[in-house]
Amino acid sequence: MGLQIANMDVRPPVLLAPMAGITDRPFRDLALRYGAGMVVSEMVASQEMVQAKPGVREKAELGAGTAGTSVQLAGRDPVWIAEAARQVADRGARVIDINMGCPAKKVTNGYSGSALMRTPDHALRMIEAVVGAVDVPVTLKMRLGWDDDCLNAPSIAQRAESAGVAMITVHGRTRCQFYKGRADWAAVAGTKASVGVPVVVNGDIVDATSARAALKASGADGVMIGRGAQGRPWLPGQVAHLLYGTSAPDVPNGAARGDVVAAHYEAMLEFYGLDLGVRVARKHLGWYLDAAAEDAGTDVPKPLRRAILTSTDPRAVIGLIRAAFADALADTQVAA
Repeated sequence: MGLQIANMDVRPPVLLAPMAGITDRPFRDLALRYGAGMVVSEMVASQEMVQAKPGVREKAELGAGTAGTSVQLAGRDPVWIAEAARQVADRGARVIDINMGCPAKKVTNGYSGSALMRTPDHALRMIEAVVGAVDVPVTLKMRLGWDDDCLNAPSIAQRAESAGVAMITVHGRTRCQFYKGRADWAAVAGTKASVGVPVVVNGDIVDATSARAALKASGADGVMIGRGAQGRPWLPGQVAHLLYGTSAPDVPNGAARGDVVAAHYEAMLEFYGLDLGVRVARKHLGWYLDAAAEDAGTDVPKPLRRAILTSTDPRAVIGLIRAAFADALADTQVAA
């Protein structure tokens, strides 16, 4: 039970996916605390990081040296991404992940992310530059291909393995699907069959049942959980417990969950500063409320929800969070 990434043994093989604007240091810390085998940072733009653009370097630096943390880099130019890899490795990164899967237009229009799957020769030069720049393991995250006429994940995976990539994650959609339809886990089997390094399956894995199905269909060595963990940072640890028998995470319910949400809120304010932190935290608070309401089979009163998500007074927000979970969401129960 584990992923052998070069000389690293990652246990359990249940990972938290990189998500822009979501998998920041406070969220990653929670996922690790609850039992994720590895967490991946937000996508860091290589050139902007090397040029020390405000807010970019911090994404990679903070927590880069934490055990179980991978730093994901995006870019188009081999020189810039190699230099960014050197910098994050020098700051203690244990693993560097190359982004070839982001479907966002602002990324692909710059010929980065999943757009690289349309130019595999260039992508390979970039991969070789990163592997040659650092001594830590380099991994790769991509999609099935650009579209249904360009399903080239297996061939790219083979070339990436030959270049020294130590693990490959495949989201079971093409770029042109974005997040529509359902992830095709069985299609990931072609990549698994084409390489000897570990392959991780990603896409629509939201609980232990979907994780088992994804592993069975793909033959992958592990799973990566993304959007399913929004509002549920304990989900990777829960899935690991149910699939691999790891220690069960102490998942909070009712008022205890309110305490965890309040602590996460305070951690975000400390991490970002008050003004930015209040704004960044709102999406997480919304996801926590949605997840708890789903688990409890109830709804948060609209005035209470609105107050939590619009107030700029941290003390008031914390009080409202605790009130919501102690009252409206007191019967929260967790299932994975």
